[in-house]
Amino acid sequence: MGKLIYLMMFTIIILNISCQGEEMTDDIHSQFNTLTPREKRIIEDKGTEPPFMGEYYKHYEVGTYTCRKCDLPLYRSADKFDSGAGWPSFDDELPGAVKHLPDKDGQRTEIICAFCGAHLGHVFSGENFTPKNTRHCVNSISMNFVPEGQPLKKDRAVFAAGCFWGVEHLFRKLPGVLTTRVGYTGGNKSEPSYQEVCSKTTGHAEALEIVFDPSRINYEELTRFFFEIHDFTQVDRQGPDIGDQYRSAIFFTNDTQKQIAKKYIELLENMGYKVATEVTEASIFWPAEDYHQDYYQKTGKTPYCHFQKKIFSE
Repeated sequence: MGKLIYLMMFTIIILNISCQGEEMTDDIHSQFNTLTPREKRIIEDKGTEPPFMGEYYKHYEVGTYTCRKCDLPLYRSADKFDSGAGWPSFDDELPGAVKHLPDKDGQRTEIICAFCGAHLGHVFSGENFTPKNTRHCVNSISMNFVPEGQPLKKDRAVFAAGCFWGVEHLFRKLPGVLTTRVGYTGGNKSEPSYQEVCSKTTGHAEALEIVFDPSRINYEELTRFFFEIHDFTQVDRQGPDIGDQYRSAIFFTNDTQKQIAKKYIELLENMGYKVATEVTEASIFWPAEDYHQDYYQKTGKTPYCHFQKKIFSE
């Protein structure tokens, strides 16, 4: 109910929001790496590098492959294999990291970084190279590599804790949080609208996607903060907002995040809390409409059902 009251005022502030919406987008774009002309031809103009010549074609080091444009993790070395095709091949991506799109040729499926849209290559199935029967054919130039044991430049976290306006407002203030955007995830509808999510037919939750610097803030700190800013004992609601889109959920992007999420749920249960938070593998995150982004910063209002209540002593 509280959120509906705010939305009734939308027609009054829509012009102010639309004028300021570009500022948020520019902030995200400012985090992207500057590309060389050769990189731009592949990553932005959707070109293809010559086969058998890429830096990571015959590359067997253990670690993580990241997006060259935004530095976010894309693939694990454990999922890489030699297909003999001339480009790096992977039979799986990190959860929620890669978006699959119909290629402009009408026949193939393009793969892009789900966060920044960088062109990676194409994905094929039915070739029986591995038991997963999938081959991500990726341009080396679209990636960087971080050896195991070395810190990532950036990582991604996705949390749902009720109305995403308040969740973003609080998280974006944390040192080490580089960018945030609100959106929808965990459901079955591609490119959902706010109205569709509110209809409770998509299965999506209102969520926050966070890009953070692991050298300044780690995932454990983000997870503790997540539990301290909402009522994680409520099922399919948060304060006055009711519905499965307002559920409490952690969408993990790797096994370490999954283990940390479960660790803190167990800690809370040992404290006597009945935790309703779901722990689910991340899927594609669909950014919400511009007027939802940085809502409280744009309107000057304050959250009506989110505030920090200290729970953890560490």
